[in-house]
Amino acid sequence: MGPVLARLVAAQVCLHACMTGFRMAAPLMALREGHSPAAVGMLLALFALAQVFLALPAGRFADRHGLKKPFRVAVAMATAGAALAVAWPVFGVLCATALTTGAASGLALIALQRHVGYLAKDATQLKQVFSWMAVGPSISNFLGPLAAGLLIDAAGFRAAYLLLAVLPSLSWWWLRGAVDTQREVGVPAQARESSWQLLRDAGFRRLMAINWMLSSCWDVHTFLVPVMGHERGLSATVIGSILGGFALAATGIRLLMPWLAARLREAAVIGSAMVATAVLFAAYPLVQGPWAMGALSVLLGVALGSVQPMIMSTLHQITPSHRHGEALALRSMAINGSSVVMPVLFGSLGALVGVAGVFWGVGALVGLGAHWAWRLQVTPPAS
Repeated sequence: MGPVLARLVAAQVCLHACMTGFRMAAPLMALREGHSPAAVGMLLALFALAQVFLALPAGRFADRHGLKKPFRVAVAMATAGAALAVAWPVFGVLCATALTTGAASGLALIALQRHVGYLAKDATQLKQVFSWMAVGPSISNFLGPLAAGLLIDAAGFRAAYLLLAVLPSLSWWWLRGAVDTQREVGVPAQARESSWQLLRDAGFRRLMAINWMLSSCWDVHTFLVPVMGHERGLSATVIGSILGGFALAATGIRLLMPWLAARLREAAVIGSAMVATAVLFAAYPLVQGPWAMGALSVLLGVALGSVQPMIMSTLHQITPSHRHGEALALRSMAINGSSVVMPVLFGSLGALVGVAGVFWGVGALVGLGAHWAWRLQVTPPAS
């Protein structure tokens, strides 16, 4: 399964890097052309909004057609949106590019996650494959903006957009040998069942609540560390290094987890990560120096980076196999909705209670929610 999984990760990286590259380059171009911060914020929100509203249709589409057809649609959508930016690099077109590349990334991710869940033969392999898949976005979040930035400086925005437009085709090249398993395609669509009926299951509701809380912790850290660093007079380089330490730690723990998967239990890892996050959030406002903040950032990256493979493994074990796409779509909606709403909420709360109050409030919420994680059961549904 190793070579197959490597190709799937490479396909994920190429398509996701197209989106992350535009997520950096398009706002930069808008700012240089004199658009307001509010307009740039709206442009950034479109990348996530597309995934919120199209997640459920994408999940149902993947449940009906498996991997390759949804991925073809995603490649075509991303390529078309990127090509529009190459031909007409103006603000209105960049908004359309944000919508199409965001939607394509979401559709491809749901189809890939569903597919690798079918490749795994047992719970240990589920944790292993999702640990490897979790590395993909970390790589593309680095490669996409870096490649776009280098080309913008060397040859201009159009050259960068052209490179990003080629990446989805490379993604399809990596996927060309993939085969939909017999279990994936031709499963009844269950058209009369509402996706929201999945939330009637108490275990699924708890998992979604846990997923939302931990996703919010990523947003809190990303949003508030620059605010805290600015208040303490830290340079942009130091603040970037603190956030970079978090990203490297999250990637590193995901690289280790495939070898640790057989010794790890999903509920124990998630519960421990939530307790650790609560403690680290309590300590964050109390430290002053950049080295101490960097150490807390690395520890937080280890805690939060360990969670996604465990949540994905649990999700695939507690939901009916013919509804995995819909379950993944609900998770995607929660994560992307959080990324749109939470920074605004945190900014408002920070103005009222201060940065420390937000850290302590979110940390307390996550700590109190840890008991849900310890009670998670991975007994497969009757389906």
